[in-house]
Amino acid sequence: VQLQASGGGLVQAGDSLRLSCAASGRTFYSYTLGWFRQAPGKERQFVAAINWSTGSTYYADSVKGRFTLSRDNAKNTAYLQMNSLKVEDTAVYYCAYGSMILSVSPNDYSYWGQGTQVTVSS
Repeated sequence: VQLQASGGGLVQAGDSLRLSCAASGRTFYSYTLGWFRQAPGKERQFVAAINWSTGSTYYADSVKGRFTLSRDNAKNTAYLQMNSLKVEDTAVYYCAYGSMILSVSPNDYSYWGQGTQVTVSS
């Protein structure tokens, strides 16, 4: 499984960004696509996850109501719509593929994208 994350950038607080994660290779229909982020000097943190077969989602409390995770089955691509961005959202964002349904632990994800930088200025 290969994952390609894109869409990061430099924005101001309150702005929006949409991250994409395209999956290729041998993927199974029932898997979880998760997003994590890591700020300098901090541990990797769960952001959101989607069950690919059902579309069910789960969000970290810190992003609930601001971020929306969706997927396009035909394109095998997930989208993380990030609205009302805050300075504390600044991090490298990673998408990951795992078999555990909606897991928040990075240990349950087997494949990772390369990461895309999101920087939110005040």
